[in-house]
Amino acid sequence: MVKKVLFVMLIFILIFMISIEKTKQQDEILIASSMPQSSGLKAWGDAVFITTNSYFNYANDNNLIKDKKIVLKVLDDKYEPDLTYENITKLSKDDILAFYGIVGTPTNSRVISIIKESQIPYFAPFSGASFLRDSNFSNIVNFRASYKQEIQSLIDYVVNKKGLNKIAIFYQNDEYGEEGYISTLEVLKNKNISFISTGTYKRNTLSINHAFNEIKNSKPEVVIMIGASKASSLFIKKAKSDEVLKNVIFCNISFGDANSIVKELEATNTDTKNLIFSQIVPNYNDKSLKIVQEYQEIMKKYSNENSLGFISFEAFLASKVLVNQISKIEELGELNRKNLLNALKSPPKNILYELELDFKNNQLLNKTYLFEYENGNFKELIR
Repeated sequence: MVKKVLFVMLIFILIFMISIEKTKQQDEILIASSMPQSSGLKAWGDAVFITTNSYFNYANDNNLIKDKKIVLKVLDDKYEPDLTYENITKLSKDDILAFYGIVGTPTNSRVISIIKESQIPYFAPFSGASFLRDSNFSNIVNFRASYKQEIQSLIDYVVNKKGLNKIAIFYQNDEYGEEGYISTLEVLKNKNISFISTGTYKRNTLSINHAFNEIKNSKPEVVIMIGASKASSLFIKKAKSDEVLKNVIFCNISFGDANSIVKELEATNTDTKNLIFSQIVPNYNDKSLKIVQEYQEIMKKYSNENSLGFISFEAFLASKVLVNQISKIEELGELNRKNLLNALKSPPKNILYELELDFKNNQLLNKTYLFEYENGNFKELIR
């Protein structure tokens, strides 16, 4: 008799637990991603993860999505495409509303077939690659401007404003570097300029010596850098102590992570002059902007990390748009993948206050910014 009672009680407990779990799942909105949480690109992944979680926690605390919690599920891929493939394969089997913010071009390239086949909405890849802007990928909505737009801005500045045309290219030997290399060639061709040398290094390594020597021998005036922060900062450190390269202008695109580069250089008392950084967001410290004020207030409350920076700001803006569009669907209709995709392609233009959103070329932001680093601050360049 006692055994029967215990058995019946156990059944009721299991049913109760399953019921609670189902209720919890119904009350949660799951957003999934794969990004580097270890390896040399950990700082990039941390900036995206910490900031997105901070905004999601803010949204949950303030009930921005009525009676539901938004949750970010992230798996570590170490910036290795095969791990990204494994992670996205696993995550695509979960009950997720959308993919979000996979970091890097080679990683995104590796999983593009899964994303296309699944038709799960994918918002804000952290890559400016052209293949992500292919109109055939109807379930991808980019947030940031493209690498080619960034490179166009950099070359326009050094050629038109500085009068320089001896240009070399330092790039990572993978899809990311190739994307930047090809874009640079196209921009230079349109200006009737030929690059004078190239140098490559292997992803997730600091093997830059061969590239350094190839570029040094060509005596450039400008080096376009399509690399990760540690490799690029090491190249710059070596150049600053070299008679041939010490006065060269180094142009870094946003994926190079300006904050990490200057941090590495300052740690070794390396000169930070003649560095130009392209970005797809304005200065994260410009408190004249209402959106910057909001960003800093939320990060101060929800993050114990000293994580303010360009990448973090981009993640904040993308998270805000994502949460806002989910909340609008919840108010007006059924929250499903199709409705989310349509909503992400038509957000209010002023949701980010001073930053206007306009969905074209499969992306919402279409402006780039150039900065130099001076006296411990990023200063926007006048073009």
